[in-house]
Amino acid sequence: MAGMGKRMRPHTLTIPKPLIPVAGKPIVQKIIEDLEEVCGEGIEEVAYIIHPSFGKAVEQSLIAVAEKLGAKGSIYYQHEALGTAHAIMCAKESLDGNVLVVFADTLFKAGFKLDRNKDGIIWVQQIEDPRQFGVVKLDENGIITDFVEKPQTFVSDLAIIGIYYFKDGANLRNELQYLLDHKIMEKGEYQLTNALENMKQKGLKFEPGKVQEWLDCGNKNSTVYTNGRILHHMHNDGVKMVDDSAVLNQATIIQPSFIGKNVKITRAVVGPFASIGDGCVIENAVVGNCIVQNNSTIKNAVIDNAMIGNNVEYHGEAKDLSIGDFTTVIS
Repeated sequence: MAGMGKRMRPHTLTIPKPLIPVAGKPIVQKIIEDLEEVCGEGIEEVAYIIHPSFGKAVEQSLIAVAEKLGAKGSIYYQHEALGTAHAIMCAKESLDGNVLVVFADTLFKAGFKLDRNKDGIIWVQQIEDPRQFGVVKLDENGIITDFVEKPQTFVSDLAIIGIYYFKDGANLRNELQYLLDHKIMEKGEYQLTNALENMKQKGLKFEPGKVQEWLDCGNKNSTVYTNGRILHHMHNDGVKMVDDSAVLNQATIIQPSFIGKNVKITRAVVGPFASIGDGCVIENAVVGNCIVQNNSTIKNAVIDNAMIGNNVEYHGEAKDLSIGDFTTVIS
Protein backbone atom coordinates (compact mmCIF):
# COMPACT_ATOMS: atom_id res chain seq x y z
CA MET A 1 0.00 0.00 0.00
CA ALA A 2 2.93 2.33 -0.71
CA GLY A 3 1.30 4.05 -3.70
CA MET A 4 0.38 7.72 -3.52
CA GLY A 5 -3.23 7.20 -4.65
CA LYS A 6 -3.17 9.88 -7.34
CA ARG A 7 -6.47 8.73 -8.84
CA MET A 8 -8.16 9.39 -5.49
CA ARG A 9 -7.06 12.98 -5.02
CA PRO A 10 -7.92 15.27 -3.28
CA HIS A 11 -8.76 12.67 -0.62
CA THR A 12 -5.27 11.15 -0.63
CA LEU A 13 -3.57 14.50 -0.08
CA THR A 14 -4.13 14.11 3.67
CA ILE A 15 -4.37 10.33 4.22
CA PRO A 16 -3.24 7.29 2.21
CA LYS A 17 -5.92 5.62 0.11
CA PRO A 18 -6.17 2.45 2.27
CA LEU A 19 -7.29 4.60 5.22
CA ILE A 20 -10.23 6.12 3.35
CA PRO A 21 -13.39 4.82 5.04
CA VAL A 22 -15.84 2.57 3.23
CA ALA A 23 -19.06 1.68 5.06
CA GLY A 24 -17.66 3.22 8.24
CA LYS A 25 -14.23 1.52 8.32
CA PRO A 26 -10.89 2.22 6.63
CA ILE A 27 -10.44 0.09 3.52
CA VAL A 28 -7.40 -1.70 4.96
CA GLN A 29 -9.22 -2.56 8.20
CA LYS A 30 -12.11 -4.04 6.24
CA ILE A 31 -9.68 -6.13 4.18
CA ILE A 32 -7.90 -7.50 7.26
CA GLU A 33 -11.13 -8.31 9.09
CA ASP A 34 -12.44 -10.17 6.04
CA LEU A 35 -9.16 -12.10 5.75
CA GLU A 36 -9.27 -13.08 9.41
CA GLU A 37 -12.60 -14.78 8.76
CA VAL A 38 -11.18 -16.45 5.64
CA CYS A 39 -8.06 -17.77 7.42
CA GLY A 40 -10.00 -19.70 10.01
CA GLU A 41 -6.98 -20.26 12.29
CA GLY A 42 -6.34 -16.57 12.83
CA ILE A 43 -3.64 -14.14 11.71
CA GLU A 44 -0.24 -14.05 13.43
CA GLU A 45 1.16 -10.89 11.83
CA VAL A 46 0.07 -8.10 9.52
CA ALA A 47 2.98 -6.57 7.61
CA TYR A 48 2.21 -3.25 5.93
CA ILE A 49 4.34 -1.99 3.03
CA ILE A 50 3.89 1.79 2.97
CA HIS A 51 5.66 4.97 1.86
CA PRO A 52 7.66 6.82 4.55
CA SER A 53 5.64 9.98 3.90
CA PHE A 54 2.53 8.41 5.45
CA GLY A 55 3.82 9.51 8.87
CA LYS A 56 3.92 8.06 12.37
CA ALA A 57 0.25 8.72 13.15
CA VAL A 58 -0.80 6.60 10.18
CA GLU A 59 1.67 3.88 11.15
CA GLN A 60 0.26 3.77 14.69
CA SER A 61 -3.29 3.48 13.37
CA LEU A 62 -2.28 0.59 11.11
CA ILE A 63 -0.56 -1.25 13.95
CA ALA A 64 -3.69 -0.73 16.07
CA VAL A 65 -5.82 -2.41 13.37
CA ALA A 66 -3.59 -5.50 13.54
CA GLU A 67 -3.45 -5.56 17.32
CA LYS A 68 -7.23 -5.33 17.56
CA LEU A 69 -7.31 -8.75 15.88
CA GLY A 70 -4.65 -10.15 18.20
CA ALA A 71 -1.92 -9.94 15.55
CA LYS A 72 1.47 -8.27 15.49
CA GLY A 73 1.62 -5.17 13.29
CA SER A 74 4.83 -4.51 11.32
CA ILE A 75 5.70 -1.49 9.18
CA TYR A 76 7.97 -1.66 6.13
CA TYR A 77 8.84 1.08 3.65
CA GLN A 78 8.95 1.07 -0.13
CA HIS A 79 10.82 4.25 -1.02
CA GLU A 80 10.47 3.88 -4.79
CA ALA A 81 7.69 2.32 -6.87
CA LEU A 82 9.53 -0.56 -8.53
CA GLY A 83 6.73 -3.08 -8.92
CA THR A 84 4.82 -5.67 -6.95
CA ALA A 85 7.73 -8.09 -6.43
CA HIS A 86 9.94 -5.28 -5.12
CA ALA A 87 7.17 -4.08 -2.79
CA ILE A 88 6.65 -7.51 -1.25
CA MET A 89 10.40 -7.93 -0.74
CA CYS A 90 10.43 -4.78 1.33
CA ALA A 91 8.77 -6.98 3.97
CA LYS A 92 11.13 -9.90 3.47
CA GLU A 93 11.65 -10.39 7.22
CA SER A 94 7.97 -11.34 7.48
CA LEU A 95 7.94 -13.81 4.57
CA ASP A 96 7.94 -17.11 6.42
CA GLY A 97 5.40 -19.89 6.93
CA ASN A 98 1.90 -19.51 5.48
CA VAL A 99 1.66 -16.11 3.78
CA LEU A 100 -1.19 -14.13 2.25
CA VAL A 101 -0.21 -11.23 0.00
CA VAL A 102 -2.98 -8.69 -0.48
CA PHE A 103 -3.10 -5.42 -2.41
CA ALA A 104 -4.88 -2.76 -0.37
CA ASP A 105 -7.08 -1.15 -3.03
CA THR A 106 -9.51 -4.03 -3.47
CA LEU A 107 -12.38 -5.27 -1.34
CA PHE A 108 -14.27 -8.50 -1.75
CA LYS A 109 -17.17 -10.62 -0.58
CA ALA A 110 -15.30 -13.79 0.26
CA GLY A 111 -17.51 -16.85 0.44
CA PHE A 112 -14.49 -19.12 0.90
CA LYS A 113 -12.21 -20.61 3.57
CA LEU A 114 -8.47 -20.78 3.04
CA ASP A 115 -7.09 -24.26 2.33
CA ARG A 116 -3.59 -24.03 3.81
CA ASN A 117 -2.56 -27.39 2.32
CA LYS A 118 -2.40 -25.98 -1.23
CA ASP A 119 1.01 -24.94 -2.62
CA GLY A 120 -0.48 -21.64 -3.70
CA ILE A 121 -3.82 -20.00 -4.50
CA ILE A 122 -4.25 -17.00 -6.79
CA TRP A 123 -7.65 -15.37 -6.59
CA VAL A 124 -9.11 -14.34 -9.95
CA GLN A 125 -12.23 -12.80 -11.41
CA GLN A 126 -13.61 -13.07 -14.93
CA ILE A 127 -13.73 -9.59 -16.50
CA GLU A 128 -14.52 -8.10 -19.89
CA ASP A 129 -11.29 -6.14 -20.45
CA PRO A 130 -8.23 -7.73 -18.78
CA ARG A 131 -5.58 -5.54 -20.42
CA GLN A 132 -4.77 -3.62 -17.25
CA PHE A 133 -4.41 -6.74 -15.10
CA GLY A 134 -2.27 -9.80 -14.72
CA VAL A 135 -4.21 -12.84 -15.94
CA VAL A 136 -3.94 -16.62 -15.65
CA LYS A 137 -4.53 -19.54 -17.99
CA LEU A 138 -5.78 -22.91 -16.72
CA ASP A 139 -5.40 -26.52 -17.83
CA GLU A 140 -8.23 -29.05 -18.01
CA ASN A 141 -7.79 -29.83 -14.29
CA GLY A 142 -8.15 -26.21 -13.23
CA ILE A 143 -4.45 -25.77 -12.43
CA ILE A 144 -2.79 -22.52 -13.48
CA THR A 145 -0.48 -23.00 -16.47
CA ASP A 146 0.51 -19.41 -17.31
CA PHE A 147 0.79 -15.99 -15.72
CA VAL A 148 0.65 -13.06 -18.13
CA GLU A 149 1.11 -9.44 -17.01
CA LYS A 150 -1.26 -6.91 -18.66
CA PRO A 151 -1.71 -8.68 -22.01
CA GLN A 152 -2.56 -6.32 -24.85
CA THR A 153 -3.81 -9.21 -26.98
CA PHE A 154 -6.30 -11.66 -25.52
CA VAL A 155 -4.93 -14.70 -23.71
CA SER A 156 -7.41 -15.02 -20.83
CA ASP A 157 -10.19 -13.11 -19.11
CA LEU A 158 -9.34 -14.41 -15.63
CA ALA A 159 -7.83 -11.35 -13.97
CA ILE A 160 -5.69 -11.64 -10.84
CA ILE A 161 -7.49 -9.52 -8.23
CA GLY A 162 -4.61 -8.99 -5.79
CA ILE A 163 -5.00 -11.80 -3.23
CA TYR A 164 -2.36 -14.56 -3.13
CA TYR A 165 -1.70 -17.47 -0.78
CA PHE A 166 1.70 -19.16 -0.43
CA LYS A 167 2.17 -22.23 1.74
CA ASP A 168 5.91 -21.52 2.03
CA GLY A 169 6.69 -17.83 2.51
CA ALA A 170 10.44 -18.46 2.62
CA ASN A 171 10.31 -19.99 -0.85
CA LEU A 172 8.46 -16.93 -2.12
CA ARG A 173 11.15 -14.71 -0.57
CA ASN A 174 13.91 -16.64 -2.33
CA GLU A 175 12.18 -16.39 -5.71
CA LEU A 176 11.64 -12.65 -5.32
CA GLN A 177 15.25 -12.18 -4.30
CA TYR A 178 16.31 -13.99 -7.48
CA LEU A 179 14.41 -11.42 -9.59
CA LEU A 180 16.10 -8.53 -7.77
CA ASP A 181 19.57 -10.06 -7.89
CA HIS A 182 19.35 -10.70 -11.64
CA LYS A 183 17.44 -7.48 -12.43
CA ILE A 184 14.60 -9.40 -14.10
CA MET A 185 12.11 -6.64 -14.88
CA GLU A 186 9.15 -5.94 -17.13
CA LYS A 187 8.35 -2.39 -18.19
CA GLY A 188 10.85 -1.09 -15.64
CA GLU A 189 9.37 -2.95 -12.67
CA TYR A 190 9.86 -6.20 -10.78
CA GLN A 191 6.68 -8.22 -11.26
CA LEU A 192 5.29 -10.84 -8.89
CA THR A 193 4.00 -12.81 -11.89
CA ASN A 194 7.61 -13.55 -12.93
CA ALA A 195 8.29 -15.14 -9.55
CA LEU A 196 5.05 -17.11 -9.81
CA GLU A 197 6.10 -18.42 -13.21
CA ASN A 198 9.48 -19.53 -11.85
CA MET A 199 7.82 -21.31 -8.92
CA LYS A 200 5.42 -23.07 -11.27
CA GLN A 201 8.30 -24.23 -13.47
CA LYS A 202 9.86 -25.84 -10.38
CA GLY A 203 6.77 -27.95 -9.76
CA LEU A 204 4.58 -25.88 -7.45
CA LYS A 205 0.88 -26.09 -8.26
CA PHE A 206 -1.11 -22.88 -8.16
CA GLU A 207 -4.89 -23.07 -8.20
CA PRO A 208 -7.36 -20.27 -8.88
CA GLY A 209 -9.51 -18.98 -6.06
CA LYS A 210 -12.82 -17.20 -6.54
CA VAL A 211 -14.70 -14.61 -4.53
CA GLN A 212 -18.42 -13.94 -4.54
CA GLU A 213 -17.82 -10.31 -5.47
CA TRP A 214 -14.75 -8.24 -6.25
CA LEU A 215 -14.92 -4.53 -5.49
CA ASP A 216 -12.48 -1.88 -6.67
CA CYS A 217 -11.43 1.22 -4.71
CA GLY A 218 -9.20 2.72 -7.39
CA ASN A 219 -10.96 6.04 -7.92
CA LYS A 220 -13.79 8.15 -6.53
CA ASN A 221 -16.65 6.66 -8.55
CA SER A 222 -15.61 3.05 -8.01
CA THR A 223 -15.12 3.67 -4.28
CA VAL A 224 -18.60 5.19 -3.92
CA TYR A 225 -20.02 2.16 -5.75
CA THR A 226 -18.03 -0.21 -3.52
CA ASN A 227 -19.33 1.61 -0.44
CA GLY A 228 -22.87 0.92 -1.60
CA ARG A 229 -22.19 -2.77 -2.19
CA ILE A 230 -20.56 -3.21 1.24
CA LEU A 231 -23.53 -1.46 2.88
CA HIS A 232 -25.85 -3.80 1.01
CA HIS A 233 -24.04 -6.87 2.35
CA MET A 234 -23.88 -5.46 5.89
CA HIS A 235 -27.62 -4.78 5.86
CA ASN A 236 -28.40 -8.29 4.61
CA ASP A 237 -26.14 -9.75 7.32
CA GLY A 238 -28.05 -7.90 10.04
CA VAL A 239 -25.21 -5.56 11.01
CA LYS A 240 -26.22 -2.56 13.14
CA MET A 241 -26.08 0.45 10.80
CA VAL A 242 -27.03 3.48 12.94
CA ASP A 243 -25.05 4.28 16.07
CA ASP A 244 -27.10 4.82 19.24
CA SER A 245 -25.51 8.24 19.78
CA ALA A 246 -26.90 9.66 16.52
CA VAL A 247 -29.46 12.46 16.98
CA LEU A 248 -32.28 12.28 14.44
CA ASN A 249 -34.78 15.16 14.22
CA GLN A 250 -37.33 14.99 11.40
CA ALA A 251 -34.90 12.70 9.67
CA THR A 252 -35.47 9.77 7.36
CA ILE A 253 -32.78 7.10 7.01
CA ILE A 254 -33.19 4.91 3.94
CA GLN A 255 -31.32 1.65 4.31
CA PRO A 256 -28.76 0.45 3.59
CA SER A 257 -26.89 3.37 5.13
CA PHE A 258 -24.26 3.75 7.85
CA ILE A 259 -24.55 6.52 10.47
CA GLY A 260 -21.53 6.99 12.76
CA LYS A 261 -21.14 8.28 16.31
CA ASN A 262 -22.54 11.65 17.43
CA VAL A 263 -24.06 12.42 14.03
CA LYS A 264 -26.83 15.05 13.96
CA ILE A 265 -29.41 14.81 11.17
CA THR A 266 -32.14 17.45 11.01
CA ARG A 267 -34.91 17.80 8.42
CA ALA A 268 -33.01 15.58 6.05
CA VAL A 269 -33.16 12.36 4.09
CA VAL A 270 -30.05 10.16 4.22
CA GLY A 271 -29.65 7.13 1.98
CA PRO A 272 -29.78 4.75 0.43
CA PHE A 273 -26.09 3.75 0.16
CA ALA A 274 -24.80 6.62 2.31
CA SER A 275 -21.96 6.39 4.84
CA ILE A 276 -21.90 9.29 7.30
CA GLY A 277 -18.80 9.48 9.52
CA ASP A 278 -18.53 10.39 13.19
CA GLY A 279 -19.48 13.90 14.29
CA CYS A 280 -21.15 14.96 11.04
CA VAL A 281 -24.08 17.39 10.76
CA ILE A 282 -26.66 16.96 8.00
CA GLU A 283 -29.35 19.64 7.84
CA ASN A 284 -32.03 20.49 5.25
CA ALA A 285 -30.43 18.08 2.82
CA VAL A 286 -30.91 14.96 0.76
CA VAL A 287 -27.76 12.83 0.89
CA GLY A 288 -27.52 9.47 -0.88
CA ASN A 289 -25.01 7.20 -2.60
CA CYS A 290 -22.05 8.85 -0.93
CA ILE A 291 -19.21 8.71 1.56
CA VAL A 292 -18.96 11.57 4.05
CA GLN A 293 -15.98 11.30 6.38
CA ASN A 294 -15.73 12.64 9.93
CA ASN A 295 -16.78 16.01 11.41
CA SER A 296 -18.23 17.44 8.21
CA THR A 297 -21.32 19.61 7.82
CA ILE A 298 -23.73 19.50 4.89
CA LYS A 299 -26.59 22.00 4.72
CA ASN A 300 -29.16 22.94 2.08
CA ALA A 301 -27.83 20.45 -0.43
CA VAL A 302 -28.90 17.57 -2.65
CA ILE A 303 -25.93 15.21 -2.94
CA ASP A 304 -25.47 12.04 -4.95
CA ASN A 305 -22.39 10.02 -6.07
CA ALA A 306 -20.22 12.04 -3.71
CA MET A 307 -17.07 11.68 -1.63
CA ILE A 308 -16.63 14.35 1.03
CA GLY A 309 -13.60 14.43 3.30
CA ASN A 310 -13.04 15.30 6.96
CA ASN A 311 -13.89 18.70 8.48
CA VAL A 312 -15.69 19.93 5.37
CA GLU A 313 -18.31 22.71 5.42
CA TYR A 314 -20.65 22.40 2.44
CA HIS A 315 -23.60 24.75 1.97
CA GLY A 316 -25.21 24.72 -1.44
CA GLU A 317 -26.61 22.39 -4.04
CA ALA A 318 -24.81 19.75 -6.08
CA LYS A 319 -25.26 16.17 -7.24
CA ASP A 320 -21.76 14.86 -7.93
CA LEU A 321 -18.98 15.92 -5.55
CA SER A 322 -15.44 15.01 -4.61
CA ILE A 323 -14.29 17.38 -1.86
CA GLY A 324 -11.12 16.93 0.17
CA ASP A 325 -10.44 17.59 3.85
CA PHE A 326 -10.73 21.02 5.52
CA THR A 327 -12.69 22.57 2.65
CA THR A 328 -15.47 25.16 2.94
CA VAL A 329 -17.94 25.58 0.07
CA ILE A 330 -20.85 28.05 0.29
CA SER A 331 -22.99 28.69 -2.75
